[in-house]
Amino acid sequence: MADESRVNLLADSTTLQPDLEQGSVGQGGRSNQPGLIREYFESSSHPIALLFFIAFRLGALLTYLLGSIFTDNFTLIFVITILLLAFDFWTVKNVSGRILVGLRWWNEIQEDGTNKWVFESANPNRAGNANDSRLFWTVLYATPVLWILLAFTCIFTFKFAWLVIVVVAIILNLANVYGYTQCDKDAKRKWATGLAAQSAFGTLGGSVGGFAGKMFTSGVSSMFTSRG
Repeated sequence: MADESRVNLLADSTTLQPDLEQGSVGQGGRSNQPGLIREYFESSSHPIALLFFIAFRLGALLTYLLGSIFTDNFTLIFVITILLLAFDFWTVKNVSGRILVGLRWWNEIQEDGTNKWVFESANPNRAGNANDSRLFWTVLYATPVLWILLAFTCIFTFKFAWLVIVVVAIILNLANVYGYTQCDKDAKRKWATGLAAQSAFGTLGGSVGGFAGKMFTSGVSSMFTSRG
């Protein structure tokens, strides 16, 4: 019986050895599989822009939700959250949208005091990344929804001081939502009708024609001047 059990142990060890070498026993085999977040960033065309796009938004939310765990100073939490919201607004408006989806918007105040929305869009034939675009629009629309839910929480729990932070977050996030929504509609309408190409060609032709006209006029005038 002793010899038979010894043979069985040796047989089991020979079957386990290849599995241990390949790392399929226990949790070792799963350590070679990259996470979904890592795969998403690796598939991104602009991982740095994507990182900052998520970092400021997530940082503001986490500071608001978890800041009181680390400190009782409401003023400190207020200042840090507002700064992160401001950084997020500026980054999304000027950098993230331009790089990830080829859109940019801004608002100009005219001399009569009215506001003028200005939209820019890249050529739709440019090489884009579907993952970058999908994540950008999903996070852009999902973030204000989360802040609105937090606003109701503040109202129901009578935390009106915290509601100030939430209102600022909602205003800044909805500004980017409105700006990029209108910019996307403007880009689709503009490139569908070919107005962008016509405008670019007309501007180029007008500048070249104006330059040629000036050269011709100056040449004729100098010719008559030399004759006189």
